[in-house]
Amino acid sequence: MQNKKRPYDIAVAYRIYPKLAVAAKSLPCGDDKYRLSEICLRSFKESLSGLRAKVWVLLDGCPPEYADLFTRYFEPNDLTLLNLSGIGNQATFGRQIDILLGQQDSDVVYFAEDDYVYLPGQFHCMIDFLSERRDADFVSPYDHLDCYTLDLHRQPKWLAVHGGRHWRTAASTCLTFLTTQQTLKKTEAVFRSYVRRNFDCSLWLSLTKRRIFNPFFFGRHLVHDRFFSKVILKSWLYCWRQNLFGSRWKLWVPVPGIATHLDAKALSPNVDWRAFMEQAKRDTVEEISVEKYG
Repeated sequence: MQNKKRPYDIAVAYRIYPKLAVAAKSLPCGDDKYRLSEICLRSFKESLSGLRAKVWVLLDGCPPEYADLFTRYFEPNDLTLLNLSGIGNQATFGRQIDILLGQQDSDVVYFAEDDYVYLPGQFHCMIDFLSERRDADFVSPYDHLDCYTLDLHRQPKWLAVHGGRHWRTAASTCLTFLTTQQTLKKTEAVFRSYVRRNFDCSLWLSLTKRRIFNPFFFGRHLVHDRFFSKVILKSWLYCWRQNLFGSRWKLWVPVPGIATHLDAKALSPNVDWRAFMEQAKRDTVEEISVEKYG
């Protein structure tokens, strides 16, 4: 009810960087960050169909044409462009927190990274789920492949049916997610730990309280895969107060995913994302041709 008094359905802090990620290079347009960014942004806009979105864009060391992308897809009154001088991943995430806590446009807030592709007209499903379920604290659009393949995620999960699709809980995700301003205020210190070089996976494990109290899991990975032992150690190093005294929060993801992170080896399953991106690539080429030649 509180959000209905505010002018927008969602407040978005969208950060973008002009360099290519190695993990995306085998995907369509994976050798051209500008074209890839346009495919991602266009899909995001189409997924928001019917929603009133206020968008802040953190242009971190981007050439001027990147700002033009956003002015092409969003109205001036709905858009704030922030030009940053290559301050980096951790610092831009900190700025996202500042923006979404300080704004008064919507109680529903979204952290967006530039390397996600979205299904059209589906974003409202996440807002509906977040708004209508009392145990929904965070929602990620990304049904991470790791949840099906890694020992870290082999634990019991809650399942739900809502809005004609399945949802399940997850132990962790990346840093593209939906929540409310009130929940973000309560968990701000945990998310701020990323700015101080905590891992994203580590802070999510502190919030969901998965695996962090299991010495057998830690010991097994200390021998066989030290990275995940380091994930647990960082959870305790940066967020020990949350681990011991904080609330347990629930993170939910849609099955299949509403979006995928553009990691060629970990695309969200059950959707042919490559074909989706190939079609988006053709559509953008046709639009450019029409604009250029009429």
